[in-house]
Amino acid sequence: MPVPMDAFDDVRPATDCLDLLSEPVAAALRDWRGSVPVEEIRFVDTDPEIADTERLVEHYGAWLLEQSANCVVVAGKRAGEVTLAACLVLSHTRVDVNGAVRRQLGARKASFAPMDTAVGDSGMEYGGITPIGLPAAWPILVDAAVADIPYALIGSGSRRGKLIVPGKALAELPGGTVLEGLGVA
Repeated sequence: MPVPMDAFDDVRPATDCLDLLSEPVAAALRDWRGSVPVEEIRFVDTDPEIADTERLVEHYGAWLLEQSANCVVVAGKRAGEVTLAACLVLSHTRVDVNGAVRRQLGARKASFAPMDTAVGDSGMEYGGITPIGLPAAWPILVDAAVADIPYALIGSGSRRGKLIVPGKALAELPGGTVLEGLGVA
């Protein structure tokens, strides 16, 4: 079975490319504490014009869709309080915002966060937000299917480039919770 590294000609340890990453992502990699060595997190430099999953898999191969994950920022609201959280699901699924997310956050209402909030509060670019390097107060919800794959192709914090991260490392992110059924067909 191919892995995301097979799709790209130039795959490097992400720690060798910190200057190409957004500052929050670079800082998180410099301070990496997971059981998976940081050297196993890889960076591939990709064209920002094909950063969106649909365009990326058109360019590199449809098989990559099964090994790509999208990170979306949601806002849970309860009693006037807003909690921002990141949700990581396989790219061929969608986030169960009104079910799994709302319940996990203990929110009365949950919705996708406004783009300016997601970008401004994360310090990352729209279309490249990744769970690595997000604010410490944000819960990170990882679909069990993402945690179970050997490697996931995810955003790098900017539209330029992608990270290839072992699913196990994503499951262990600070503030992370692995949830069954977070991603739905």
